[in-house]
Order: sequence, then C-alpha cells, then structure tokens
Amino acid sequence: MADNKNTDDVINDILNQLDQAKKAVEAEAAQKQSEDIKEEIKEETKQDIPVKKTVSHVKAPEMPVRNVPTERKQAPEPQRTERPVPPPVMQEAVPQRNSAAIKRNNAHHKKKKKKRSRLPGVLILTVFIFAVSICLSLVIIAFGRDMFGIGKSDNTKLIIVPENATTKEISELLYDEGIINSPKCFQLFTKFRKTTDVYLAGEHFVSPSMAYETIIKRLTSVEKDAKKEAVSVTFTEGITLYDAADMLEEEGVCKADDFLFNFNAAGYSFRFENYLPKEPDPLKFTETRMEGYLFPDTYTFTKDMDPEQVCQKIYYNFNEKMTDERLEKMSKLNLTLDKLITFASIVQKETYNQEDMNHVAGVFWNRLEKTEETAGKLQSDPTTNYSELIRSHMEVINKDIVKAYDTYQSEGLPPGAICNPGIEAIDAVLEKMKTDDFYFIANIYTRVTYFSVTYDEHLQKQAQVQADQEAEKERREAEAAAAAAAEENYE
Repeated sequence: MADNKNTDDVINDILNQLDQAKKAVEAEAAQKQSEDIKEEIKEETKQDIPVKKTVSHVKAPEMPVRNVPTERKQAPEPQRTERPVPPPVMQEAVPQRNSAAIKRNNAHHKKKKKKRSRLPGVLILTVFIFAVSICLSLVIIAFGRDMFGIGKSDNTKLIIVPENATTKEISELLYDEGIINSPKCFQLFTKFRKTTDVYLAGEHFVSPSMAYETIIKRLTSVEKDAKKEAVSVTFTEGITLYDAADMLEEEGVCKADDFLFNFNAAGYSFRFENYLPKEPDPLKFTETRMEGYLFPDTYTFTKDMDPEQVCQKIYYNFNEKMTDERLEKMSKLNLTLDKLITFASIVQKETYNQEDMNHVAGVFWNRLEKTEETAGKLQSDPTTNYSELIRSHMEVINKDIVKAYDTYQSEGLPPGAICNPGIEAIDAVLEKMKTDDFYFIANIYTRVTYFSVTYDEHLQKQAQVQADQEAEKERREAEAAAAAAAEENYE
C-alpha cells in the first residue's frame, strides 16, 4: 500500500508539472499574438488600407504521457482554466465615393483657396495704386505751383541770356538762378505751347513769383523798361558809395538815398554774398556797410530805374570778377572776402599806377605780419580821410567807429573798406609780393613812388619828395600866371 501511495504522488507531481508547462506555453503564445495584432494595427493606420485580420488559435503541443499499469488508480485530473483568446480585430470598411463627387469636392476646395489667396494681393494692389496716386498728386501740385509761381518770392533777379540760347539752356539758367524749381517742367511747358520761342540775348529781370508764361514773354519780347532812355555811368577805381549815389541821382537813374539803402541791404543771392560775415562788425559804419563791392566799371542804366535792379547789375559784375581762382588764393592767405576788399581799398587809394600796387601791397603785408616796425599799425593817410568822411555823415558821433577806421589810431585793417577798389588792387593783395620795405611815399605830381626799408631812410626820401613837390607847385603856378597874363594882353 505504501508503495502504491508513493507511486501516485510521483504521478501527480509529474501531471502538475505538465500542466504548468502547458500554461506557460499558452501564455507565451497569447502574448506574442497580442503584440503581432498591435503591430498590424499600426501598419494599417499608417497605410490607411483596410486589411481583414484572421486569428489562428495555436494549440500547445501535448506532452507524451508515460504508460502506467492498469491496476493503478489514476487521480482525477484538476480542472484547467484556459486563458480566453481575444477575438480578431476587424477594421471597418471605408465607404468609397464616386469620382464625380470627388472632383466636385476638389474644385470647391480650389475655389476657396483661390478666394483666400486673392485677398492679400488685392490689398497690396490697392495700397500701391493709392501710393502712386498720392505721389502723382504731389508732383502735379508742385508742378502747378512752380508753373504759376505760387508761394514764391517777388524779388526780381538779373539774368544774362546768351546769344542763340535754346529752351534747355534757358531752363537750366533759370533753375541755377533760383527762378524755377524744375528745368524739365519748364521744357515740357514750352512744348505744349507749340510756338517757336526766340530768346533775346542780354539782361533780363525776372522773379520766382512769375508764371512760366510771363517769364517766356519777358525773355522773348522787348521790355517796357528797355524803351526808356538809356544812361551810361562810369564808376572809376577808388570811388566811394556816396560819390556813386550822387552820380546816379544826377543822371536821373534813381535817388541817392534809395540806392544806398538797397545797395547796403544786399541779399540778392549772388555767390560772393555767401562769403560775407554772418555777424556784422559792430564797428562797421552801417551807411556804407557794402563799401568796396561796387565794382568800378561803365554801366548802362535807364532813367527812373528800379534801385534794386541798379544794385543787382553792379552786384552781378562784382560776382563775375570773384572767380574761383581768386577765391582760392584768398583762402590760402587766410583772408575773408571782407578783409580782402578792405585791404585792396587801401592799396587802391595809396598808389596811382598798377606797377606800384604789388609793391605797396607787400609793404602793408609786412606791417600787418611784422608788427615790431610799426606796432601793427598800417598808418595809411587815406584811412584817416575816410574816417572824417563817415564822421560827417553821423547824426550822433560814434568815436569808436571813427577811431577804428583811422589806421594811425587803430591796429590792423579797419572794419570796412574805404573805397571801391579795381581788380588790379585786389590782385595785388592776393599776389603778396615779398619785400623788405616798410615805408613808401609818392610824388603827387610825378606819381612816382619811393620805397624804404627803415624809417630814417623814409624820412630822407620824404623830405626830398616834399621839396620836389614844392618846386613843381611853384613852377605850375608860374606857368598858370603867365598864361593868364598872356590872355589878358591878347584881349
């Protein structure tokens, strides 16, 4: 009995081990099948293709059972619990649409896309058209203002029209003088007129406030002022503004006071005016502020001429004489235009001939730069004479101004010119001749100038010149008396 019992226990242990092994195999097969299903679902999702899945039931292999004797009583087999196998996952079939519906749908989406994509383009085009319209409007407004002279200055401007000038040349000339703002617009306007314009050479006065049509008529027809009586006036070198104003009034050109006021007011937009000091010297005599800028020459005016036009003709001539070369020399010598003209006016008054001007200018350069000889004073007699001239025109005597113009009392150049110099005197200053001389004296009868290095040498020559002048004066007086006596005897 004991042996049978032991045998049964052994058989039961073997059966239990077989059951456990079978369960392990089934669990492993089920897990593998579940993983395969998941992978297939993922692939179907990616490919979007419905695939019908089939599930196969895997039956675990049965283990062989050892044969036992028939008389052995077999123990009842324990109930086995099998793990349920999940049903196969089936993907629903995707309903198919016919091709016509698909085409209609695609066309509808395309129309929506087109509508959505047009909106930014339409906005951009609208903004562009609006911007162009604004720009064109501004151009048209600017062209109209320039064409009719709206909002522009009424000041007249002298222009010189060359011979056989073309419309293009005239438009550029008007633009350079600040009369018009656009040469192209002026040229376009003349084409619309459909007339052949012949521009008259010579001097013309126009203003920015004139319309294009008025300017063209002014340049192509004889002006009313041109029909007035012409007057020729010659201003000599060394003339003062007071003398020039009196001459103009005597010739019936304009009143002396009106000329002085307009000439000293300046502001005619000539290039040389840009070189004038921005802040006037407080010691400069205001009634002759522009002394030195009346260029000596022969001018043609008309009776009862506008004082502004008289001044512009004179300014224009001075501006032409101040070439780039002269302005460059002036800059190299560290001179301002005001100082250059003041310096030249003294040289102009101190000598009578061009040959001596360079030498006289060299002497004054030495007195300015080598102050040990004359203590920085120019000691020019004409400056003393001019200081007395301006004193006579002062309603209230300003001693500081009078002293500043007298170079025997003040150092350096006076605050303004003492006359209107010619081009030779201006060039003499710019030449800056090298010399050792500090003094000079001229014989007023022979107009010969004597130069000296030292003051003692100068005193000797001064005594000699004075003696020669006295002798010449007596000789001339004797000749005049003899001529008068001869005339009386003849009668």
